[in-house]
Amino acid sequence: MRHSRRKQRMIRKRLRCDYTRDHAGVEERDGTTTKRTRKPIVTDNKAAMKEPELPQLQAPSLRLLALESRALAEAARFSLMGPSLKGLQRGKGQPVMIIPGFGTHDVATLPMRRALEKLGFDAYGWGHGTNLGMRSKVKTGLVRRLEQLYERYDAPTSLVGWSLGGVFAREMARHQPQLVKRVITLGSPINGHPDANNMVTLFRIANRGKPVKTDVEGFIRRQTPPPVPCTAIYTRSDGIVTWSCALETPAGHTESVEVQGSHMGLVFNRQVLGIIAQRLAED
Repeated sequence: MRHSRRKQRMIRKRLRCDYTRDHAGVEERDGTTTKRTRKPIVTDNKAAMKEPELPQLQAPSLRLLALESRALAEAARFSLMGPSLKGLQRGKGQPVMIIPGFGTHDVATLPMRRALEKLGFDAYGWGHGTNLGMRSKVKTGLVRRLEQLYERYDAPTSLVGWSLGGVFAREMARHQPQLVKRVITLGSPINGHPDANNMVTLFRIANRGKPVKTDVEGFIRRQTPPPVPCTAIYTRSDGIVTWSCALETPAGHTESVEVQGSHMGLVFNRQVLGIIAQRLAED
């Protein structure tokens, strides 16, 4: 019995030593002294990283969304009657390509392109059908189109992007700055918060009901303007994109210009036409 108790005490003592060594550190002998060093605590960097914080912004109100119906009258007036070109800057054949917004086609930008052509600019559509978001085929095709225009004019092309098309235009200029003269965005969601718009539902429909995954880190990276002159045109009565999210990031080569009108009517807006013509004529 005495030997059994002694054996149990030895086992408990050994277990305590093992626990202390594993959790409090290990003993190291240096000559005649004994020092105890604590094991480093290893953390998972990925788990410790916090998701980047963005300002809390809401999508435009239902009232502003309902006011987007006025775009029908804006489009009819611009397309059928034609905008007055009196007093607008004239071009000298500078190339410009207009990228349509999400769910729209080159047909929607045709009136704006015709007006620019009457002013003396060479205006082109994007040539990729309905804009349903960036795809690898679309990206490759846009680069090729810019290369063809560069070969034709021996000069870079200016890009005008309406809504999501403006996001595309900025990214093309970021990755192919030698092919892009300047970028003009029309109500594009390029700042603030990626979900502060009423397009999320449309994206979900286009993706067959699948939830839209927000790439916050990618959105933050894209906020940095590309290395070409950038003009952001916005309207405070925008019913699709929260107007503050359509502002350019302040920099020496960027600007934000306010106009009156709806989001859907930005490509049928004489104020917008005048700003585009003025910026293109500066090149």
